[in-house]
Amino acid sequence: MNKVYNPTTIAAPVGAYSHAVEIAPGARTLFISGQVGVTPDGKTGVGITAQAEAVWGNIVGILKAAGMDVRDLVKVNILLVNPDDIAPSRAVRNRFLGDHKPASTLAVISRLAAPEYLIEIEAVAAKA
Repeated sequence: MNKVYNPTTIAAPVGAYSHAVEIAPGARTLFISGQVGVTPDGKTGVGITAQAEAVWGNIVGILKAAGMDVRDLVKVNILLVNPDDIAPSRAVRNRFLGDHKPASTLAVISRLAAPEYLIEIEAVAAKA
């Protein structure tokens, strides 16, 4: 089982994440490339909610193929191109992750690889 660290000697996390996650000895590690809001049929979702749902659906599909699930996520990096999309993307994230809180980074950047992409998420998962 992976171990979460949120020491009381530093400020508590300000969102649904943990300050650090230690991977269990001997765990399998899965590195998930940045996923964008493209559905399995190759279509890009319209709007941040549709794209975030597609991204998280892709991540869940990759985890499932590897014999893992969202509780095995230890690190998530979220890239957005619009600061107004933070709240709706967090809402989708929370629906997919529930009470699971991997280490996380959220950045708002000027653009992604294609102008229609509003969100990209890369992740690391580990399972003993």
